[in-house]
Amino acid sequence: MKKIVFFAACAIAVTGCKQDNQQMQLALAQQRDSLNQIITQKDNELNDMMSTFNDIEEGFREINEAQERVAIAKQGEGTSSKARIKENMQFIKQTMQQNKELISKLKQQLRESSFNSDALKRTIENMTTLLEEKEQQLASLRAELDARDIHIMELDESVANLNTNVENLTTESKQKTEVINAQDKALHTAWFVYGTKKELKEQNILTKGEVLQQNFNKDYFTKIDIRVDKEIKFYSKSADILTNHPSAAYELQRDANKQYVLRITDPDLFWSTSKYLVVQVK
Repeated sequence: MKKIVFFAACAIAVTGCKQDNQQMQLALAQQRDSLNQIITQKDNELNDMMSTFNDIEEGFREINEAQERVAIAKQGEGTSSKARIKENMQFIKQTMQQNKELISKLKQQLRESSFNSDALKRTIENMTTLLEEKEQQLASLRAELDARDIHIMELDESVANLNTNVENLTTESKQKTEVINAQDKALHTAWFVYGTKKELKEQNILTKGEVLQQNFNKDYFTKIDIRVDKEIKFYSKSADILTNHPSAAYELQRDANKQYVLRITDPDLFWSTSKYLVVQVK
């Protein structure tokens, strides 16, 4: 009888140990999964910031090249040189504005990330300082060109026919530039909206299971620049993309709060099928 009791006690002890081990392994697995989620989130945040950083660097490179083209054109004479200068100055202005928006976006990404990097903060400060220096250079260049234009106008006053031709060419160049700028802006503009099924129906964005059929409220959408806005947060743990976009051009991931974030990896491809993005959330 004593032997039976002893073996029974041993069996209970072994079972208890197994249960403790299983619970410990389960707890370790949960900790591992949680740690992997944190690592994945940090990787995504870093990749997003590096993508923005690379876009800013590319912008500064293009600005430098445009400045060099202006310097070369300044050495020439005639209306063609003036046209080239104005085109490049307009390009510099647009690219600087784009870089300004990207730097602002990078600051926001850093604020919302789990990083607390002093080095990255200093890098952003350096970029901001560089942008301010470029703005000062552009202002000086504008003043120099204005002075040069005044001198050219004084010379043109002595030759009436030449003056008329220059004005016509200037007007034509300005009109072409405005058309190009408008086309460029339209080319890189898109709209997105996210809302519950009820909200989308109320705005006629979702009708009988179909999206963007007719008379939908365009004012309900948010306008973005596809060159700048490559990440869209939906602030929801449920997100269903209703419009058609190539799957190879984006990633739909969860952030640290398990809320969905759309990361557009190839903007040109993503928006090639539709300039409207509709997402249903809960």
